[in-house]
Amino acid sequence: MNTCNHQTEGTVEMQKLCISIVPIFNHLDAVEMREIVKETHAISHGRGHTIYRAGEKSDGLYIVHKGRVKIYRLSDNGKEQLVRILEPGDFTGELSLFSESVHDAYAEALEPVELCVMGRDDFQQFLLKYPAIALKVLTEFSTRLSKTEKQAASIAMESTETRVAIYLADLVEEQKRSDITLPMSRKDLASHLGTTPETVSRKLADFESAGWIKQSGQREIVILDLDALLLA
Repeated sequence: MNTCNHQTEGTVEMQKLCISIVPIFNHLDAVEMREIVKETHAISHGRGHTIYRAGEKSDGLYIVHKGRVKIYRLSDNGKEQLVRILEPGDFTGELSLFSESVHDAYAEALEPVELCVMGRDDFQQFLLKYPAIALKVLTEFSTRLSKTEKQAASIAMESTETRVAIYLADLVEEQKRSDITLPMSRKDLASHLGTTPETVSRKLADFESAGWIKQSGQREIVILDLDALLLA
């Protein structure tokens, strides 16, 4: 881990960019943004590094500047359950900002990552000074809750084939192109969809045999017939 505590010109510029892409901060003006930047520090992690573990004290907000971070839980038998994948502009650790707590999940760098970190006390001061930030945080909580409920309902009510098809269709909409890239490994995708990696691979092979998609490696997929896919 590389922690940058001194405010070099490059570090400050990185933190400005980091803060500016976060939805809970990007509405602030330049002066307010600089004020927040002063209270953050930069941290970098290599691929596969565990940023925090379940049970560890949660005392700050982690904002992704570059790279991707996997948030997951472990069941009693050691099986991973993916919670979400963080992209640049996403954040984690926010629950500690309202009360002292411990992490209930693990955070792992899927690739080299750069993070901006803000301590709990500093963030609470900004919530009091800029109430609009609190509203943005609540909006993010609401969005996450909605996604979690939708995912739980899908696992309970839809077939595995339908869940995989809907996920691919959502990626087309999100990435705004028909040649999509899976943002996670098939193991993590299986965890996200409540199934096994073998089943995911089998369903993708079935879709390809039907002429609905074309696979290129483990992550690259071209959607050839979105309408047929949505009827799966």
